[in-house]
Amino acid sequence: MPPASCHRLIVNFKPLVPPPQLPSPSSSLPPNPSNTVDTDHLPTDDTAAAMTRRAPGTASPHESVHSLREQLAAMSTAASSLSSPTPVAAAAAATMPASTTASPSPSSADTRTKHFILADMEGRAPRENRACAACITKLTPAEIGQVNWHLAEGQACRLCQVARCEPEAFTKPFCDFLQENPTVFHTVDYFKRKLNHAGFHELPARDNWTDKVQPGGKYWVSRNGSSLIAFTVGRGYKPGDGVAMIGGHIDALTARLKPVSTRPSKAGYLQLGVAPYAGGLNQTWWDRDLCIGGRVVVRDAATGKTSSRLVRVDWPVAKIPTLAPHFGVGMFGQNNKETQAVPVIGLEGPADAAADAAAKLGPPGAFVNSQPPRLVRLICKQLGVTDYASVLNWELELYDGQPAQTCGIDREFISGGRIDDKLCSWPALMALIAADHDRADDGYIKLVALFDDEEIGSLLRQGAKSNFLPQVVERAVEALCPSSSSFGPGLVGQTYARSFLLSADVTHAGNPNFLETYLDGHVPRLNVGMTITNDSNGHMTTDAVSAAILRRAAELCGATTQDFQIRNDSRSGGTIGPSLSSMMGVRAADAGIPQLSMHSIRATTGALDPGLGVKFFKGFLDNWEKIDGEWEY
Repeated sequence: MPPASCHRLIVNFKPLVPPPQLPSPSSSLPPNPSNTVDTDHLPTDDTAAAMTRRAPGTASPHESVHSLREQLAAMSTAASSLSSPTPVAAAAAATMPASTTASPSPSSADTRTKHFILADMEGRAPRENRACAACITKLTPAEIGQVNWHLAEGQACRLCQVARCEPEAFTKPFCDFLQENPTVFHTVDYFKRKLNHAGFHELPARDNWTDKVQPGGKYWVSRNGSSLIAFTVGRGYKPGDGVAMIGGHIDALTARLKPVSTRPSKAGYLQLGVAPYAGGLNQTWWDRDLCIGGRVVVRDAATGKTSSRLVRVDWPVAKIPTLAPHFGVGMFGQNNKETQAVPVIGLEGPADAAADAAAKLGPPGAFVNSQPPRLVRLICKQLGVTDYASVLNWELELYDGQPAQTCGIDREFISGGRIDDKLCSWPALMALIAADHDRADDGYIKLVALFDDEEIGSLLRQGAKSNFLPQVVERAVEALCPSSSSFGPGLVGQTYARSFLLSADVTHAGNPNFLETYLDGHVPRLNVGMTITNDSNGHMTTDAVSAAILRRAAELCGATTQDFQIRNDSRSGGTIGPSLSSMMGVRAADAGIPQLSMHSIRATTGALDPGLGVKFFKGFLDNWEKIDGEWEY
C-alpha cells in the first residue's frame, strides 16, 4: 500500500537473537483489556523452540527449504507406522473413528484436519505441537505422530484455541509464515500446500471447468506462480447466488536482481546489481542482513522440459553499508540508489578475476554468463543443479533475513519484514479454510483473491487490474450452470449484484511520536481489531452502505472495528478496492489491520492482530449471505 504521508519512521533494531516461542494463554483466562500477550504461560526452556521450521537432526542451517519440507512430509507420512507412539497418541489411534482415518478428499491423500492446518503443526517439532487428548482423537494417524500429548500445567491446547478462533493461537503461525516464505513465489507455494491439505482442488486455467466445479466443492486457481484465488461453493448454491470476496496483495517492497547483475569489483568487494521494486532500497535497507530468494527457470536437458523452481538462501549474503558520519555526509538524505545503494556480497579473492575470465559458466550468450559466477554456483548448489547452462533465467530478490518475532515487555508486538500486506492476506486465506462449509442451506460462494504487483500499480496480468478475478468468478458461475444455455451476461450481472468485495490492505496504526500527522478520531490501535478505511477522493472504495455491512459482520462474530482516514494535508495511499469494485460493479469496502512503519524493511503490528484478522474475515465469509438478506433493495 503506498504511503499515506511524507513522514518516515527510521527504526533501529537490536542485534538478532533467537526468537521466543509464542505465548499460549490458557483458554480459561478472561479477555485481556490491556491488549497484551499473557506472559504467565510462556513456554519453559525445555519446550521453547525456534520460530522457523527445522527438521530433527538438521546439520546445516543453510539447508534448502524445499528439501527440508520434502523430508518433513516423508516423516509425517510415515508417522502412522511408528513403533512406539506416546500413550495418548496410541489410544487415540486405537479409538479413532474410521471416518477420521481416511482422506476426506478422494483426489488428495495429503488432506489434513482443519484445526491441525490452522495451528500450522505440519512438520514442526512435536514439542511445539502440544494438544489435549480430546483433540488428538480427532487427528489422522499422520498428524498424531507430529503432536505432543503432554500439556504443562495451565498450558492451553493449541488445537482448542484454534477451534475457538482465539487470536493468540495465530501469532506464532503468522511469524513462521513471514520468515519461511520471503518472496511472492514462496508465498503462493505455501498457500497451495495449505489449500491442498484442506481438501481444495486445483482448477488449471487451461482446462475446461465444466463438471469440475460442484456445489460443496473447494477450489484454487493460480496465475504466474505469484497470484492465487481460492473459493468454496455453498452446498445449496443456485445459479445467480452471490460471492463473498476478500481481496489482498502478497507482493512487498523489495530489491530485485537486474537482468545483468554482475558489477565491476571495487576496492576488493564483489557487488550485485539490483533494482528497487516499488519503494525498495529506501533508507531502512541500509546495514540490514539481506538474504536472497525467488524462482529460477531451469531446462531439463534429459526431458527437454522447462520449469521454474523456488530457491531460498536463508543466511545473509548481501549488505548495503552506510557511510560513517565522520565523512560529513548525511546518510538519510537523497542518496543515489544506482550508485550508493549497491549491495556488497563478498570479497574478491586473488584468483577470482583470473578464474572467472578464463572459464565462462555457459556457452556464449548463456544467461548465467551475465550473473556473478559465485552467485550462480551458490544458487545451483541450493537447487542441486550441476549444469549451470540449464539455468535459463531467474527472478531473485533481496529480503531482510531477521526472523519475525514477538517483542515488547509483554510480547504484545510482532516485528517482521514483508508485513504489508501479508498481514491481511494470510488471515484471509486462513479464514477461508476455517470458514463453515458444511451448512446445507449455504448458497453463496466464499472467495479469497491474493494478487501480485499491487505495490507497482496492479497493472500486470497477475495484478488486481487484470481480468484474473472477474474471469475466475465468471468461469465458476458458468461451470455451475446446469446447461450452457443458461449462462450469459444476465446471470453474471445477477451474481455480481448479490456479491460483496472486502478489499483488505494494511493501514496506519497511530504512531505516538507523530500523532500530529493523524486526523483526530482516526488513530487505529494495535491488538484492537479491523480498521475500516475511508477516502473522500476515491482512493478507497468504502461508502456508508459498505461500512455498515462490515460493522454488521463484526457484530455477528464479536469483533471490534476502528476507523481511519488521512488528513486533508496528507496524501492517501490506494488499494485494489476501487479497481475491482468498478470492474465488477459489486458493493465493496476497504478495511485492514493497522501496522507501524509502513514501507520500512521491517514493520510492527500487534501480536493479536493476525488472529483478530482471522476472526473478522471468517465472520464476514460465514455471514455475508445472512447480511445480504437483511437489506432492502
